[in-house]
Amino acid sequence: MLENAQFPDEQLYDRMGIQVTSWDPDRVVGTMPVKGNRQPYGLLHGGANAVLAETLGSIAAGLHAMPERVAVGLELSCTHHRAARDGVVTGVCVPLHRGRSTATYEIVVTDENGNRTCTARLTCLLRERPPGG
Repeated sequence: MLENAQFPDEQLYDRMGIQVTSWDPDRVVGTMPVKGNRQPYGLLHGGANAVLAETLGSIAAGLHAMPERVAVGLELSCTHHRAARDGVVTGVCVPLHRGRSTATYEIVVTDENGNRTCTARLTCLLRERPPGG
């Protein structure tokens, strides 16, 4: 899984149970359990979809930006199409635009039956890597 040497026990994707199953600049895939990520009505929380989408999109943008630049989130938009109540959802992230200063990705989240539950779009700003970063 992903690692952060400075804050190894404070990663949101760990708390959400996100598992990145494949990554390359053209397609990043990850899963997230519904259990533990529900809102009070027993449905997958919309914010959990947003966390999954931003995680996958940020990884893709980072792969595009490396090694001389870093990616930071600029805008995230999520449309929730249907509820997920249990099981695991899967997000698939593909690029829509990859430029020098911005990169935009579409992330489609589906339930275990292949039903689209959420469509997200993430735009990241690509910045020069800070000295020593």
